[in-house]
Amino acid sequence: MLRVVIVYDIDHSWDATEIKETRSSNRILFEALREEGIETYLEELSDPHLDRILERHDPRHTIIFNLCETLPGTSYRERIVTEILEKRGFTYTGNTPRVIDLSYDKQKTKELLMSLGIRVPDGAVLMPEEAHRWTLFPAIVKPSREHCSLTMSEKSVVFDTNSLREQIMLVNNELNQPALVEDFIDGREFHVSVWNNGPPEILPVAEMDFSAFSEARERLCTYESKFLPGSGHYDGIETLMPAPLDERLYKKLEKKTIATWNGFGCKDYARFDFRLRDDTFYLLDINPNNDISHDTSFAIAAGMKNYSYGQMVKRIVMMAAERHPHFGAAS
Repeated sequence: MLRVVIVYDIDHSWDATEIKETRSSNRILFEALREEGIETYLEELSDPHLDRILERHDPRHTIIFNLCETLPGTSYRERIVTEILEKRGFTYTGNTPRVIDLSYDKQKTKELLMSLGIRVPDGAVLMPEEAHRWTLFPAIVKPSREHCSLTMSEKSVVFDTNSLREQIMLVNNELNQPALVEDFIDGREFHVSVWNNGPPEILPVAEMDFSAFSEARERLCTYESKFLPGSGHYDGIETLMPAPLDERLYKKLEKKTIATWNGFGCKDYARFDFRLRDDTFYLLDINPNNDISHDTSFAIAAGMKNYSYGQMVKRIVMMAAERHPHFGAAS
């Protein structure tokens, strides 16, 4: 009989609210799977010792629902979680170590996308003393090996060399990693949720509506917009779903999304963030194993295709089960 073990991570350096919300959203996912009739267990990883959790479960009868964004106590270790799961013989939901690792390396991601014919913003990894080399403004400064919009705020959009230098130093100092400087694409932003292990299926596209903001530096998804209810960006950015796209633009977006999914070798689910400027779509970010909590754009998009939350997460489990040596052979 198929058993599902949900594994998620918390870090005790997080504030109490963030820990509480993480536990709550994963409890909702746990209950949703149980209501679908699946024997389900919930495991919280709060230290680097994932092996101690896995020892309690048998890979011959188990699918790991992998919701770990890191190996607690380490840096940039989302990939390591999947490597440990594979080493111990577990089948798991979501993307492979290669895909996850590539998504964290923004420069390599850009190179692959360009080889696939996908437009990306012009960019370069720069040190503070190299800021004078950049002449394309406005520019945006991002971490070069990070997701979740860490350090991203209105100040991330810069209009001169001095501000650029300051933001590069901020990323260097706060995250201890290089900064990626890019042409700021001031245009409509779309989040495209994709899933399936046959032909990829695009769920209804979401548009991030920035019409409440008048200045270019305000028109972006910041850390606040994702994680701080009550903040200006959290409350001011409206999500339009389905996005108001005419058929011609939708077909262009669809083609680029499918090419990216296939080119990266994605599995199960992912989200791609695009911006549209001068009739051209630019891919800003690739999010394998994106957040699929009950209130995210992914879950809302699946709901528009008549999937309840329980049906959505069950379908993801069934995608992984196709790769399981026992359950896959029995299907």
